[in-house]
Amino acid sequence: MADLDGTAANKDFYLDIPARREAFFLKGSHSLDWGMQNRLAHIFNPASGRTVMLAIDHGYFQGPTTGLERVDVGIVPLLSYTDALMLTRGILRTSIPASYANGVVLRGTGGPSILKELSNEELAVDMEDALRLNVSAVAVQVYIGGEFETRTVHNLTRMVDLGNRHGIAVLGVTAVGKEMTRDARYLRLACRICAELGAHIVKTYYCADDFETVTASCPVPIVMAGGKKLPELEALRMAYNAVSKGAAGVDMGRNIFQSEAPAAMIQAVRKVVHEMMKPEHAFDLYQTLRSETGTRTQI
Repeated sequence: MADLDGTAANKDFYLDIPARREAFFLKGSHSLDWGMQNRLAHIFNPASGRTVMLAIDHGYFQGPTTGLERVDVGIVPLLSYTDALMLTRGILRTSIPASYANGVVLRGTGGPSILKELSNEELAVDMEDALRLNVSAVAVQVYIGGEFETRTVHNLTRMVDLGNRHGIAVLGVTAVGKEMTRDARYLRLACRICAELGAHIVKTYYCADDFETVTASCPVPIVMAGGKKLPELEALRMAYNAVSKGAAGVDMGRNIFQSEAPAAMIQAVRKVVHEMMKPEHAFDLYQTLRSETGTRTQI
């Protein structure tokens, strides 16, 4: 036996210290299995409880989006500044180094291109393939109010069942069509439905009025979608306002990779999200870094 009687005097069972179990830091995630919590801790920074996720999955319906023409050239240099990366399995396998150790959120639905009705999506990834890719979460687009609303909701629930079975989180993405208003009333509806049906994280848009009611009424973490390209200071203000009103971070794409200086921009976003740096100060940082590293067209 390895535990010999003669070593008993050296043992210390710390009888005066109660067994400790730390509560998981992420909203609504305390009852999840260890494996799923571990995967979520690869997406969200345990120190701040927030994430800077870089969304580069646009090509699954838009093709070679501006700024994503060459992921190996334009995006790979940004990886060290990300907490997580949201992308398709095709780009993950072909363009992202296997040494990338942070969270991967895999686009799990697809079907129509921008030439068709976008809400007509199907599941496009098998959970076994997600396991092979060692991803942290799978993203499902949900079109509340869209033509194919029920189909996309069923996509979410099927993926949640598979995710719970295999320990992979599911991100519900509240898609907003051309006819849908991005106000708090709609976002509360869409986010709550995703959470009620089992999504472990919800991605949604920011609204200037009452966004805090959107985050408060959603029992799981909300990450803010970056949306269309904005001037850098405006994008930084939007990120600051979102996290100030309860968002657990951002999932930005175009406001980073379409910036004139993407590396400078993502570092400024990190300061806002993780340190609550004021947007004006973060913009000063962006300008300083931009002058040091150059613009996207100069690299």
